[in-house]
Amino acid sequence: MIRRPRRNRQSETIRRLAQETTLSTDDLIFPLFVTEGTNKAVEVSSMPGIYRYSPDLLLKEIESCLKLGIKTFDIFPQLEESKKDKYATESYNSDGLYLRTIREIKEKLPEATIMTDVAMDPYSSDGHDGIVKDGKILNDETLVVLGKMALAQARAGADIIGPSDMMDGRVGYIRETLDDEGFTNVAIMSYSAKYASAFYGPFRDALDSAPKFGDKKTYQMNPANRREALIEAELDYAEGADFLMVKPAFSYLDIIQTLNENFPIPIAAYNVSGEYAMIKAAAQNGWLDGERAMLEMLVSIKRAGAKIILTYFAKEFALLQK
Repeated sequence: MIRRPRRNRQSETIRRLAQETTLSTDDLIFPLFVTEGTNKAVEVSSMPGIYRYSPDLLLKEIESCLKLGIKTFDIFPQLEESKKDKYATESYNSDGLYLRTIREIKEKLPEATIMTDVAMDPYSSDGHDGIVKDGKILNDETLVVLGKMALAQARAGADIIGPSDMMDGRVGYIRETLDDEGFTNVAIMSYSAKYASAFYGPFRDALDSAPKFGDKKTYQMNPANRREALIEAELDYAEGADFLMVKPAFSYLDIIQTLNENFPIPIAAYNVSGEYAMIKAAAQNGWLDGERAMLEMLVSIKRAGAKIILTYFAKEFALLQK
């Protein structure tokens, strides 16, 4: 036998030399949840180890993560029901929790790169990503709200805007809005292929943002569809997106690979709350080695072609590298 692949597996050092895919904290974005109050950290029951932080403790958490090598953070707000309405007006209230927190992070920790979320659901009394009328989600009317939201976030100091709503045309609308106001350097990481997935449950627990009626299948993608992802990605690319995202990640490795092979800009993947929760639950029951399962999941997402991974495992991974 001339060719013996096992020779490249015979020791840890040789295995590392032959390793095709590497993962570092530079590849990761850490999603974090902010809530009203002070000195407050409330664990999300369905996401062990993940907390909703008041702004003061969120700053401390980001500072500790910066020391571990995590540089980019995606912030999501949990709002009281009294702050929500049909048109998500709180989303562009400059004195509101979210924009106030972003400003404070950028003032006190300017080295942190901040990604923001553009979607109506955390602020909507209907719990949907768009304006609701007669039981339907209005697309073009929603773009106006998303534009106001993105502009307010840019003014607060956001480095990357993340439209997660899946309305048609929103990337172009947001890009034009930002450029017209002089924010040409604010990047857009578009949730291009965002599927109507069963793996979002714990995230909706964290934000209390579940739809008040129906589901999101008229705007989020059918999990059965692959080629449709190319249509969505092509539109976002043409409209000026700087990054294209696939969400969820682990059940959609083929979609990550497809976009990576077809577009010349970085592909991101969101390792979502349900993917995190199932590993944590299995590890707590002794069914899996949680650390190994986490590493295998993250490496598989990177191997599929994701240059960037949004993951709740970011801090845990960073601690392992120390």
